[in-house]
Amino acid sequence: MASKALDDRSGRIDLWSKLRFDPGTGTVWLDEQRMLLLHAGSLGALRAEMVRTLGEGRAGALLMRMGYQSGMQDAEIARKMVGDRDYEEVFLLGPRLHKLEGLVQVETIRCELDLDAGRFHGEFRWTESWEAESQIVHFGIGEHATCWNQLGYASGYVSAFMGRPVIFRETMCKAKGDPHCTIVGEIASDLPADDPYLKAMHPEDIAGQLRAMAEEIGELRASLRREKQAGSLIGQSPAFLKSMNLLRRAADSSITVLLTGETGVGKEVFAHWLHDNGPRRDKPFVAINCGAIPHDLIESELFGVEPGAYTGAQRQRLGRFERADGGTLFLDEVGDLPLPAQVKLLRVLQTGEVERLGGDRLRHVDVRIVAATNVDLASAVAARTFRADLFYRLNPFPVAIPPLRDRAADIPLFVEALVERLTRRHGKPVRGVSDQAMRALIAYRWPGNVRELENVLERGVLLAEPGGRIDVDTLSIVLEPDSREQAHVRPDGRLAVTGAPLIPDIERAPLLLADYEAALVEEALRRAGGNVADAARMLGMSRRQLDYRLKQAGG
Repeated sequence: MASKALDDRSGRIDLWSKLRFDPGTGTVWLDEQRMLLLHAGSLGALRAEMVRTLGEGRAGALLMRMGYQSGMQDAEIARKMVGDRDYEEVFLLGPRLHKLEGLVQVETIRCELDLDAGRFHGEFRWTESWEAESQIVHFGIGEHATCWNQLGYASGYVSAFMGRPVIFRETMCKAKGDPHCTIVGEIASDLPADDPYLKAMHPEDIAGQLRAMAEEIGELRASLRREKQAGSLIGQSPAFLKSMNLLRRAADSSITVLLTGETGVGKEVFAHWLHDNGPRRDKPFVAINCGAIPHDLIESELFGVEPGAYTGAQRQRLGRFERADGGTLFLDEVGDLPLPAQVKLLRVLQTGEVERLGGDRLRHVDVRIVAATNVDLASAVAARTFRADLFYRLNPFPVAIPPLRDRAADIPLFVEALVERLTRRHGKPVRGVSDQAMRALIAYRWPGNVRELENVLERGVLLAEPGGRIDVDTLSIVLEPDSREQAHVRPDGRLAVTGAPLIPDIERAPLLLADYEAALVEEALRRAGGNVADAARMLGMSRRQLDYRLKQAGG
């Protein structure tokens, strides 16, 4: 069948006879399809709210897809009405149905099709467009064509008729100041892949976009509180000062840093400090938890995605490397990366180039890598769950973040800062912790580290009386202090070792004299609740002498 202009003979069908109102049930029917009578003003208000909430792009695409479904349904109605008559009657019944439903007056300018060959080209003029009028009422004359729902209807109707996707574009629109609206329809396969009307017909990955937006908002919030986060690196214990000395030495360069330590020690806070005190402080800090993202998504999160890379990938999305370009990328729990992602990560670290999933173009990125792990990567290499070459790339400057049990002298500082923050968060006045509660906090081993301490204190703030203090009874609900004494204070005020060894496993891991001294200082500070003067008295030295040793331990 050759392409030809259609002769509109659809007027022979009485559409009004197909429209029925049932006063008894309050239903309206067009042939066998239930219809609704809606207030144009109410529908226009809903449409305007969608535009304001989602933006023109997302609202327009959603309205277009809604119209597409309506057009498909009306095509089925038309087929039933016409039966075995000429297909031209079925096709050109669509504009009349559109008019009957009160949406727009349609005039055919040109319409050529060939069902056998799958060819179509149509041009139609719209007047009395409800959608254009609604757009003008709520937003005035604009710059873009906005009859989205009606475009979707035309695309859906003709697609159902042709048996293959057809896309209509609006070339003139009354909402942008034209005297009327004009639409042009073509077979979808004849359009370029990036045609905006074609892309609008594909449902968006709203969940993925919301996740990406939430991550971007999180990064913005993180950048706003960096000064506060940097200030949260508090401590005076030798173990803390040793780690900080290493971080200061690495801060001014772009060397890759591997932060090691148990879960909850605050590795991301240390990573933030490293970024904020380095030459990239004014550039992005982007974090990704490699252990929290499913293995089949981690590569797209790291390296980005091109449209069509996999099912559901409708839009281009930047990966974390590109978002961190010029700044710092924090790879938390890097030891949990699956082996295929490790290979690609290694290549990026070696070349400084990223290739998005589904793409064929290499993009240069300039990123400082700060990685963190709570597993022994050397053991993971031996077990062949982590690549040796990637380990060497990530490990040029390792920094061990000490667990909270090795930072007993810092616990009072943490408690003060955290209680202040938590009372603000919950709007409840609490005057810190009692002396007995502080001793319990210092004695506890803290397997969950700083994160566990914050959780315990938050519960304590909620259970404490307003204006009162967190007491030991409140803490005993969740705390089970280690009862093994490792040292005690002698009558003369000096620290003495008791039954359990002060340094565990000393026989299997001999230490230097300086290590013994650091451990004694740490224990004295723990026993003194962080009070340097009291700890100095326990050790039989002056406050100045202990201050000197603490500074020496921190470099």
